[in-house]
Amino acid sequence: MRILHVASEAFPLVKTGGLADVAGALPAAEAALGADVRLVLPGWPAVMAHAEGLPQVFADPDPPGGAPARVLYGALDGLGVTAYVVDCPPLYDVVGHLYMDDSGANRAGNERRFGLLAWMAARLAMGADDWWRPDLVHAHDWQAGLTPLYLDLLAERPAPGPAAAHRAPSATGGASGRRPATVITVHNLAYQGLFPPAALSPLRLPERVFAVDGAEFWGQLGFLKAGLFHADRITTVSPTFATQIQGPAEGCGLEGLLATRAAEGRLLGILNGADRRIWNPSTDPHLPARYDAADLSGKAVCKAALQRRLGLAETPDAPLFGVVSRANRAKGLDLLLNAVPGIVTAGGQLALLVSGDRDLEEGFRQAMAVWPRQVAGQIGHAEDLAHLIQAGADSILVPSRSEPCGLTQIYALAYGSPPLVRRTGGLADTVVNAEPDAVAAGTATGFVFDDPTAAALGGTLAWAIDLFRDRDTWHRLQQAGMARDFGWEESARKYLTLYAAARAG
Repeated sequence: MRILHVASEAFPLVKTGGLADVAGALPAAEAALGADVRLVLPGWPAVMAHAEGLPQVFADPDPPGGAPARVLYGALDGLGVTAYVVDCPPLYDVVGHLYMDDSGANRAGNERRFGLLAWMAARLAMGADDWWRPDLVHAHDWQAGLTPLYLDLLAERPAPGPAAAHRAPSATGGASGRRPATVITVHNLAYQGLFPPAALSPLRLPERVFAVDGAEFWGQLGFLKAGLFHADRITTVSPTFATQIQGPAEGCGLEGLLATRAAEGRLLGILNGADRRIWNPSTDPHLPARYDAADLSGKAVCKAALQRRLGLAETPDAPLFGVVSRANRAKGLDLLLNAVPGIVTAGGQLALLVSGDRDLEEGFRQAMAVWPRQVAGQIGHAEDLAHLIQAGADSILVPSRSEPCGLTQIYALAYGSPPLVRRTGGLADTVVNAEPDAVAAGTATGFVFDDPTAAALGGTLAWAIDLFRDRDTWHRLQQAGMARDFGWEESARKYLTLYAAARAG
């Protein structure tokens, strides 16, 4: 099967979050199973640095978005599959965060930036590359959300689902023909790519798509809404989240559409995996000492190195909690901020790698200033520090209010750092609570709390600190977690099965 993935970022070339980890690992895992897989990426500066000398596949002098663009093709360092790169400096030559400006607001021109990505991907899928044409297009998150819509327009075919009678006209510059099957994956439903209706014109979208049965969402053009409506299949990155988003608490206003697609058998949750080429304590080049489940001695070396790097007291017996996360309410970091005094009072330490909401960033800065030997870290992302925290922390905290899947806790299990999580989304699917029966059976892998409150988090932290003193039990949690296999192969097989169903109709 020939598969074309469309994503706005992919590790190791460019990364703002878990989407990049998935886009960097899933295509390679599918290729390892025999599929013919390629990836479309925007030509960000970090991507173009690896694209020098790649041949041009085609050019579009006047695409949606208003800036001439071309598509390059070839191998990019670090990716497990070959890639198409959409080269358009006026839109992609940005400095700083890919999606936000320095104030934290959406970067101006995002609708044109990602409309172009979707358009060029759709043109590739419809045969712009004379030598290769996919059987299926897999779009990731809102940034690629217009891809299924553009494909419907180019193929002049009706959208799937309850509004099949709606027939979209051909898009400017398109050519009718066989449209490949489409899948869209929701990595984070809270980010939907919403823009004013005026964006329809520069994106060459006919007004008829701006409808409830289409791309309209409460008076705005919704990139993700368009993808959810027009794709043949929808996936989320965990089974629990696929169920949760069909209700108002987690549906972000799209629960009605998602429930309808689920009733049609077109919504499925497939758990993310961990790329063991990158996240493996026995081979990780970022660590001062490597280790595995048979010999955990290197983990103590990593803990001491983490404490030294951050200026924490080098106390081997102090329970050290790690956090690698966006700083926002969805991730529950306001709950964690309220729990910091309790961690300090109980003799614990906190290693932070966070960025996001300015008020939370400032709150953690103040905590680091008040307790510099017990609370320390970095505001912003550093890949090497993320790995060191996973290895050096005794436990990783993921107190999310909402978590589609979460990769942090999966990495924590692999690194022998029993995660402490809230029971939601993929966290509920991956962490087994350290209740006495589960500990006795050898299946417990971490700590799980239910209520999204500072009190519930604080109580679970106190429980974890008490259990940390029981070294035999803690070792059993580590061993059980490290024995879990969350590699990409099983998930890749499920995606290939889904692709076959999408192609069948």
